[in-house]
Amino acid sequence: MTATDQIKTELKKLSNQGVNLFNAMQVAQFPESMEHHFTHVLKKDYQAFVKTLPNFIQVYQSWYSASQAVIRQFLPGRLNDFIALYEQPKGRKEIRTDNYVIEDYLKNIVITAGFDKKVVASPPDAIPVFQQQVNILNSVLERQDNILYQIQQVIQATLLDQELQTARQLAKSQFLRSSGAICGIILEKHLEQICNKHLIKAPKKSMFIKDYNDLLKTHEVYSFETWRYIQHLNDLWMLACKNKKEMPNTQEACDLIDGTEKIIKTVF
Repeated sequence: MTATDQIKTELKKLSNQGVNLFNAMQVAQFPESMEHHFTHVLKKDYQAFVKTLPNFIQVYQSWYSASQAVIRQFLPGRLNDFIALYEQPKGRKEIRTDNYVIEDYLKNIVITAGFDKKVVASPPDAIPVFQQQVNILNSVLERQDNILYQIQQVIQATLLDQELQTARQLAKSQFLRSSGAICGIILEKHLEQICNKHLIKAPKKSMFIKDYNDLLKTHEVYSFETWRYIQHLNDLWMLACKNKKEMPNTQEACDLIDGTEKIIKTVF
């Protein structure tokens, strides 16, 4: 399993746990309504269903901590909203239905008013609050492919930059063929990534710069001018790695390095 697949699996597991906790809240607060719905509407075994649910009081804190970490990493703009749904508001003078939070639920706080002790805020008020927390977490899931792709892009760009620096050092030391070989690898990796981004399947197992370049041109991913420029870089790479009779000069090696950097930073 790749690191990306593992992240997806963990996010899905956390989301499913949130659904189970949400159901556990409803069962705890509205047992009769839930039993009726399962038994008469869904035609399912209610007792068997209840046995699969976690104890909200015992499990919530670990779910909250894990979810908070995920949101901080992948959706930081919603972190404060997520936390506010849990923590008692600072300066809150009274507890009402519209400011009842998960922390109140965990303490089983019930607020009554008047001679008849009318309930104005109680644990059931936390159910829609927790649902909002689950929705925020699920918004990470909805964006996970885009988020993970961005992470892969950053990692890939960092690695390619490091390899480019190595190529420059080799060229500076007059190891021109080795420098060219690294540029070829960088270009192949980048062009392969572009194909993956555009869901273009390689027609054969072994693909080289020219193959990827022709494939991307055929699918009109970039212009003829870009295709021609990459062909020029391919010619320089061929000179460095495939031509045993001629050796690239320093300028050609630098042109290949600079061209490679231009492509990986401007062509997506």
